[in-house]
Amino acid sequence: MYYEWHHIITFEDTNLVGNVYYANHIRWQGSCREMFLRDHAPDVLEQLNEDLVMVTTRVSCEYFNELFAFDEVYVRMQAGAVTESRVTMLFDYFRDKNEELIARGEQQVACMLKKNGSTVPTPIPKSLREALTPYFFK
Repeated sequence: MYYEWHHIITFEDTNLVGNVYYANHIRWQGSCREMFLRDHAPDVLEQLNEDLVMVTTRVSCEYFNELFAFDEVYVRMQAGAVTESRVTMLFDYFRDKNEELIARGEQQVACMLKKNGSTVPTPIPKSLREALTPYFFK
């Protein structure tokens, strides 16, 4: 099972050559992750407005094909490894829902709490851990 986020490429996403600028794939990972929180763990969004911080500790993307303006990209996210305070998410990028794999990425986030001007590791919120359970990579 995967969580899917859909995006239509605009000229804003492209570079002078006309293909999608590579860094946008990383931005889309963030958008997919945020929409997952909105849809499945909205209380975590509230905690982010208080003292919770989700720090990206590692991000990568491997590119297989190019995207262009007005292509439709479907970013599919699954949960990978989960530790006490960190989650690794796996991302597959497909063009036009026709199963053409465009790229594959990975992102790790650490849950932290703001305390006395610094941040300290904290366990993954229970609601987020439960929301991720059906989405573990198999």
